[in-house]
Amino acid sequence: MNVTATIKAERSLFSYPKYWAHCYGTAPFLPMSRAEMDELGWDSCDIILVTGDAYVDHPSFGMAVIGRVLESHGFRVGIIAQPDWRSKEAFMALGKPNLYFGVTAGNMDSMINRYTADKKLRHDDAYTPGNEGGKRPDRAVTVYAQRCREAFKDVPLIIGGIEASLRRIAHYDYWSEKVRRSVLFDAKADMLMFGNAERPLVEVTHRLAAGEAIADIRDVRGTAIIVKQALEDWQGVDSTQLDRPGKIDAIPSPYQTVSDCDDKKASASESQNSDGAKPVVVQADNRRKPWEKVYVKLPAFETVSENKPLYAHTSRILHQETNPGCARALMQRHGDRHIWINPPAMPLETPEMDAVFDLPYQRVPHPVYGDAKIPAYEMIRFSVNIMRGCYGGCSFCSITEHEGRIIQSRSEDSIIREIEDIRDKVPGFTGVISDLGGPTANMYRLKCRSPKAEATCRRPSCVYPSICAHMDTDHTPTINLYRRARELKGVKKILIASGVRYDLAVEDPRYIEELARHHVGGYLKIAPEHTEDGPLSKMLKPGMGSYYRFKELFDKYSAEAGKKQYLIPYFIASHPGTTDEDMLALAIWLKENRFRLDQVQNFYPSPMASATTMYHTGVNALRKVTKDSEEVPSAKGEIHRRLHKAMLRYHDPQNFAQIRNALVKMGREDLIGRGPQHLVPPESADEKRQKAKKGGRGERALTKHTGLPPQPKWQKRAKAKKPSARNAG
Repeated sequence: MNVTATIKAERSLFSYPKYWAHCYGTAPFLPMSRAEMDELGWDSCDIILVTGDAYVDHPSFGMAVIGRVLESHGFRVGIIAQPDWRSKEAFMALGKPNLYFGVTAGNMDSMINRYTADKKLRHDDAYTPGNEGGKRPDRAVTVYAQRCREAFKDVPLIIGGIEASLRRIAHYDYWSEKVRRSVLFDAKADMLMFGNAERPLVEVTHRLAAGEAIADIRDVRGTAIIVKQALEDWQGVDSTQLDRPGKIDAIPSPYQTVSDCDDKKASASESQNSDGAKPVVVQADNRRKPWEKVYVKLPAFETVSENKPLYAHTSRILHQETNPGCARALMQRHGDRHIWINPPAMPLETPEMDAVFDLPYQRVPHPVYGDAKIPAYEMIRFSVNIMRGCYGGCSFCSITEHEGRIIQSRSEDSIIREIEDIRDKVPGFTGVISDLGGPTANMYRLKCRSPKAEATCRRPSCVYPSICAHMDTDHTPTINLYRRARELKGVKKILIASGVRYDLAVEDPRYIEELARHHVGGYLKIAPEHTEDGPLSKMLKPGMGSYYRFKELFDKYSAEAGKKQYLIPYFIASHPGTTDEDMLALAIWLKENRFRLDQVQNFYPSPMASATTMYHTGVNALRKVTKDSEEVPSAKGEIHRRLHKAMLRYHDPQNFAQIRNALVKMGREDLIGRGPQHLVPPESADEKRQKAKKGGRGERALTKHTGLPPQPKWQKRAKAKKPSARNAG
């Protein structure tokens, strides 16, 4: 008889008895001052959350979700938002918490929030009132945690959120261009929680409230701690036995796994996955699951800091251990201590997701901000998050490492209730819902059709290089949701702003028809990211065939609806695996298809992403790392990265000179000219003059050097003349 395995927590998120302080009831807003605490009748907070974002009581803001979940369990939760980190005083504003400080940088990594992909300082911050920059420090988790320690040395300290989550292990840091140790050591925190942390945080909070010391809480999924040695009753296996660098060996018992998604067969199947996806065939087996009470010993921080192939190997192992159904614990030595990373938390089930989103959010910023606009809130205040997770596995994206690849969906009724709340309660609602989405627009309620395979699979992507045979692609639940939502009284339009995974959409053309007819406001964003196989294979993105098929259907259904609608494609420059020739081919494609991109993005090496590993090491970590591993080129340095970015904006005159120089070096002068077949025009007379002037030549020498006639005196005077007040505008 077949054995059905499901990825399910042993205990429901809301099954705990309420803490005694639930008698205080629900706060209109989680308090940010002692005055607010007094109004609520609180003498102290049980938990104080410190965040780098402004406090917006909305389910799209992490601290609001965590705060309201803990409040629903009866705990008194205060928030310190964007404190002055230069001293401990701001961290003492709410007094000493009874249980712990919870620290996060906010919805964004503080370094990505503060610096561009070219490491230029940003002067704005969408999560701050007035879009004002500089309201949070670099490496905010570390700085905030240290200030909390200064304020109340003996209070337990838990860090979490996207910044901590992506730094839970030794990681390459793009801004300092070196490998840094786990953020747990720098922050001097007691515990790190990674991913969407409702489940581990609720468990840890109740255990602390029951009198358990945080140092004794070592077995909670979704947490990382510092240890002197491995936990008792756990059996270790060296990472090189699972994925031996330089040699492919069978994995010895007792660590072999029981399904075709296991480590033993993965070494063979992954090479097949590089060329074509194979269905996961699962056999029933009553033996002990080999990942239970087994931890993987990773190369030490000191080793991966110096040895790039071993860094790539470590990154690969980390990404293989992200499935909560079969993930092993990880341990990595840092000096005389180790970072211990428990397996990921079990995903939330639909009733749990509904309960989280049904909590009493005010859906507006805290009144302390007055009329100041918070751009991130303005962007999402009429949008609804319908799901979490993504099984796309794009190598440059951190969703899998943070939220996981198992789709966690809300019920249709819960989503409809939220839309009605927006309609009835949110100021300024005009009848338009700006988005029903999440990490992707069209993965709502999609799942693996084999629960056993889902619980044991280690593939990094369910859709690359092709869609797995076990993967459900039926968009009926999404279509039904869209139709029900747009029929609500008072709702004029339901737009879809989240990115559409078009390789999935073409598997169910009914979804594309629904989208084109009813849910596009003239333009639809999609993300091919590139046109060439080299970079696409390192991104784990589909080829352009899916794009052309999607465009054909989208154009067809738009025309049938009598609408002129356009696809807006997004592309990444300088991604690992991208050569100059690849970028040139993309630029030619853009011109042939009459695309003139206004905004383009250079690859941003975020911590822990597989693409960042390739950028740092030059090794393809998507396959087994060996001495013969494929070398992956990356554009590094400002000049080279600027060239790749310039090619995406081939039409911008400011980029002509740089592109021309590159074309000459590449032997592609045939693309320089003024015809439709050319990419950039030849050097103009004015450009020649400017170039000669930069070389310090006078007017006579300039004429001789360029062959151009002298510039007329009247033209010189006209250029030198300052504009009048009338013409200044």
